Amino acid sequence: MSVPVLTAVAWPYANGPRHIGHVSGFGVPADVFSRYQRMAGNDVLMVSGTDEHGTPILVQADQEGVTPRQLADRYNEVIVEDLAGLGLSYDLFTRTSTRNHYAVVQELFRTVHRNGYLVPQTTMSAISPSTGRTLPDRYIEGTCPICGYDGARGDQCDNCGNQLDPIDLINPVSRINGETPVFTESEHLFLDLPALAGALGDWLRTRTDWRPNVLRFSMNLLDDLKPRAMTRDIDWGIPVPLDGWRDRPDKKLYVWFDAVIGYLSASIEWARRFGTTAGDGGRPDADAWQRWWSPEGRDGVAGAKAYYFMGKDNITFHSQIWPAELLAYDGRGVHGGAPGRLGQLNLPTEVVSSEFLTMSGSKFSTSRRTVIYVRDFLREFGPDALRYFIAAAGPETQDADFTWEEFVRRTNFELANEWGNLVNRSIAMANKNFGAVPAPTAPTAQDAELLAASAAAFDTVGDLLSRSRFKAASAEAMRVAGLANKYLSDTEPWKLAKSTDPADRERQGTILHTALQVVDDVKTLLTPFLPHAGQQVHDALGGSGVWAAQPEIQRVTDFDDDVEGVGTPPVAEYPVLTGDYRSEQAAWRRTEIEVGRPLAKPTPLFTKLDPGLGETGPDWAPVQ
Repeated sequence: MSVPVLTAVAWPYANGPRHIGHVSGFGVPADVFSRYQRMAGNDVLMVSGTDEHGTPILVQADQEGVTPRQLADRYNEVIVEDLAGLGLSYDLFTRTSTRNHYAVVQELFRTVHRNGYLVPQTTMSAISPSTGRTLPDRYIEGTCPICGYDGARGDQCDNCGNQLDPIDLINPVSRINGETPVFTESEHLFLDLPALAGALGDWLRTRTDWRPNVLRFSMNLLDDLKPRAMTRDIDWGIPVPLDGWRDRPDKKLYVWFDAVIGYLSASIEWARRFGTTAGDGGRPDADAWQRWWSPEGRDGVAGAKAYYFMGKDNITFHSQIWPAELLAYDGRGVHGGAPGRLGQLNLPTEVVSSEFLTMSGSKFSTSRRTVIYVRDFLREFGPDALRYFIAAAGPETQDADFTWEEFVRRTNFELANEWGNLVNRSIAMANKNFGAVPAPTAPTAQDAELLAASAAAFDTVGDLLSRSRFKAASAEAMRVAGLANKYLSDTEPWKLAKSTDPADRERQGTILHTALQVVDDVKTLLTPFLPHAGQQVHDALGGSGVWAAQPEIQRVTDFDDDVEGVGTPPVAEYPVLTGDYRSEQAAWRRTEIEVGRPLAKPTPLFTKLDPGLGETGPDWAPVQ
């Protein structure tokens, strides 16, 4: 039975191009997972977009001398192009500045308020003395008053995990310019997390199969839940849809109330633009989003599963704030209440958080010039080598260091020597000696052993991918490639080509048929990691059509939704990522290779890199 699987991917800020540290946390892991789930027959909806509100956008816009909207438009285009180039198979990658998003966010805010989980409080806001602008919590750093960690942020301490307010910090300073903020009183609407603590804790205690680092961090958050501000003193953002607030240009919804709702609003936008449901013959269905957001068993729909992918600095918003917002919308806290017009909404199945990808031990940072931009990487090395490095050596459960030396080693010895060489020599020998896929005759125990190991890998690798264990999954797929290489070395089919004995030719055909079958198997096992190479191998084996579908950029026009506090703007056009993934041939099973299918001389799958690159790095990102 096909299961609805929502892949909710963290929203990158539209304040600059993305670097490889970003996509190691949200992009590549989410895509590997989604591609596997589609191949396994599940009904996947992978959504995200650019996060375009909040002070970081204002700060960057000031630095570049443009308006926030102009800045968001510029980097939205850049990020869409980068993620398309990386082959991230979004059903919809959109943005948070659409009228659809505004309308969905305001619907949730009004309902949460009506249910009693948004309460007014006076707080101390941090103001920049030089600009008069409110500083977001995350742009203030200081010493944690609880554990003494020097480098705690104004919203939480990453060392001890406690939730903080900027005024709690010892010696707080602005990350923007290093000045000491001034604190002034301001009224805001707070999400009443203590009123939702019981329901939140009950739900978290059922999440026993999460990555241990994520679950441990999330459970620790329950110890000190406090109301959290959901509005901000800022003039760029979504208007507050309440009497006494909606007409105030200096008050907007907090970007972290707005951004996490993007998973829902993007699902709704996808349904309005492209939505179909399984078995309906392709009929557009604006309500199709409900298939991925219905709690288990509702209306006879198979229970949807929702997986959220991000870096570890966003765990608190996805295991605490977003679930609390959903619980409040459904009226499942101590104040009771009832769902709004969107109905009861599904809570996350798993928060799949990666740790940090570092570079020479330092966190990737644009401001500190510790950065490798995605588009620079793609231009020189292509997408699959980066995808593979992130999956095989990335920060899955602990911080991982990117070095050019390790990238060169894995590209040369694993992608080129192990996998690429297996593909090249198997197809080349079959092409040269038979011109097509040869028939197997009189298979031996040695042949059967390799084929059995390759077939068994589908269960092993599939189980690992279903649990987001990407390192182990990629290693197991490569292990099978290694077995096939050893098999060819042991059987030496090239020597049999010199024999005039018909039995030797038959034996050579059997060996090459066995090797080609395993090449096809491993192609499938590696497709979630290496979709571009998977397509290339499919073609080299004589296949036709699309094996692994790629995303495409489409330009769309914004809807004309009625949004409180926002006038009717000119018609806006923007790019989105989407794709036709249902028609791809990739499926998670062995496909018996067709005897007699013509084979052409193959081209190298991966080009070996100069070992010196590991010592120097490229000109645009040299080793420091």
